[in-house]
Amino acid sequence: MLIQPIDYFLLSWFILAVSSTAYVAIDQFRNNPEPTVMRWGFILITLYMGPFGLLLYVLADKEPKPGTHEQFIKPLWKQGIGSTIHCIAGDATGIIAAAVITATLGLPMKMDLVVEYLAGFFFGLFIFQSLFMKSMMGGTYWENVKRSFLPEFISMNFMMAAMAPVMSLLMMGRDMRAMEPTQLLFWGVMSLGVSAGFVMAYPANVWLVKRGLKHGLMTDRKPGTKFANQAAPEPKMRHEHQEHGKDSGNEHHDMSGGETTRPQLLGVAGVSLLLLVTGMVAPANFVNMSLSARDVGGLVMPKGMTMDRDTPADAMRDMSFINPKLVTENFGIDQHGDLPLEPRIEGDVKVFDLDVSVIRWHILPNVAVDAYAYNGQIPGPRIHFKQGDHIRINVHNHLPEATTIHWHGLIVPNQMDGPGDITQKPIAPGQSYTYEFTAQQYGTYFYHPHYAPDRQQALGLYGAIVIDPAEARDEIKADHEYVVQLQEWLMREGLTYPAMFMEGGLANYFTINGKAYPSTDTIHMKVGETLKIRFIGTNNNFVHPMHIHGGPFTVVARDGETLPESARFKADTVNVGPGQRYDVIWPARKPGKWLIHCHIPHHTANNNVEERGGGGLMLIVDVQ
Repeated sequence: MLIQPIDYFLLSWFILAVSSTAYVAIDQFRNNPEPTVMRWGFILITLYMGPFGLLLYVLADKEPKPGTHEQFIKPLWKQGIGSTIHCIAGDATGIIAAAVITATLGLPMKMDLVVEYLAGFFFGLFIFQSLFMKSMMGGTYWENVKRSFLPEFISMNFMMAAMAPVMSLLMMGRDMRAMEPTQLLFWGVMSLGVSAGFVMAYPANVWLVKRGLKHGLMTDRKPGTKFANQAAPEPKMRHEHQEHGKDSGNEHHDMSGGETTRPQLLGVAGVSLLLLVTGMVAPANFVNMSLSARDVGGLVMPKGMTMDRDTPADAMRDMSFINPKLVTENFGIDQHGDLPLEPRIEGDVKVFDLDVSVIRWHILPNVAVDAYAYNGQIPGPRIHFKQGDHIRINVHNHLPEATTIHWHGLIVPNQMDGPGDITQKPIAPGQSYTYEFTAQQYGTYFYHPHYAPDRQQALGLYGAIVIDPAEARDEIKADHEYVVQLQEWLMREGLTYPAMFMEGGLANYFTINGKAYPSTDTIHMKVGETLKIRFIGTNNNFVHPMHIHGGPFTVVARDGETLPESARFKADTVNVGPGQRYDVIWPARKPGKWLIHCHIPHHTANNNVEERGGGGLMLIVDVQ
């Protein structure tokens, strides 16, 4: 799924890679006098490295005109390219195949690298070198295995020394879609890893070719082919190479070992092994190598999140984005939350139904967040009933993860309280659960998840509960009433993450009842009327000092409990912390547009930008 700019780049890259590979394949078999194994080597390398593989082909191997291949490939730097392609084409094929298998099996990255190394080495040695090049090397298959072992070991070590950290650090980075073979990003990392491996292995392969320990580029003019009768320079050299099955066009390439000494070979092999171990082990200082694609594959973490070798998979899953492909409904700016939820009556029981799902919700005309929602709205529907009512609430979970609901501040049976794995088994995806209790209190309350609440509540799962007193005289009335539910959001580059008060998780959007100013409601009143505001801290992170312009208000209830007259007090700001509720009565003293807003200025902006006088946690009371 194309959800990030890198996805579009990779799609374009792989279109170029396939086009480049098609050109190399057609040109190799039609126009280039190359042994079959080298043709396939260049085809595979171009498939893995895209236009860079094509560039290597035209610079080092594609003969400029018929009959010139032997002379064209003669320089040592070109022979080094051919030798490196011997290594990369076979080894990388084994590594990539192993990476797909280990990701599918769910092996941790530290085991993944070992399996990939072994698969790459054995495929390169036993298949690509000793078997596919048997006719060029001469001798029996096992003689070729023995002769190729040390050069292949050296070349493979240098390649994997670069490829391993590239794969580890990028796959275990912020965007862990790179661990999933079904994602473009996985193949992008593989392509980059192969390219890094080629660069690292190239100098060693130049040395191996110069010492006659590996084949470089070769020319094939077998009788009966279209290339057999083409004129070629240095016929004697070509004849000698054909006799030995090694038509390379390079006077150094005699597989004799040249002047190479045993200490030199051991020294190069030792350094290659040291670099290999470093490349395999060093990433464990920065990322958690015990994790697998099954643990975290497909997740995207917010930028700035601190991820180190000790970060567990649960933390990554908790902070990761909502995958846009999970969105089931898209709601525009005209859709509102906190709509009254009408119960159905079954005997003496009021029954409410809550469906939990993934939606896209507009908080501004041009800003939509992916969110978790009750009944397709943010905040969730308002549940309104009376003290003494018997309540039954059926919850149906359509999220990709388990959830529960806690009835914040209410006196309920313990098994109805909602903490997952403590008082109930979490409601699994596709499952339902029924909560049932009798309302003993009245006042302002709310509901929210109590299973991964830092994630689920931050992503939109919350809603108001308003309970009328059994005795009407206990209600403190006003001419108008409005519920204010606060929330913080983190939305970057089109992806939504749960806002958290930690590195990488800080919010950049703030909403009242699911909208950010100037898309929040306007409350209309007349001079002399009163407004009852129920402030609810449905947010997760900040204490929001909520202030009303136009004079003080009277605090009449706190956390659902009505204050006796002697305890009521006047204020113009109340600090609404997560989970807290305040009921206040504000009189409209003078005409005008009066603000209700958070007194932290950053929280009255939208991604640090003000629009029409503000943003975020603001709404207007229009008094006539």
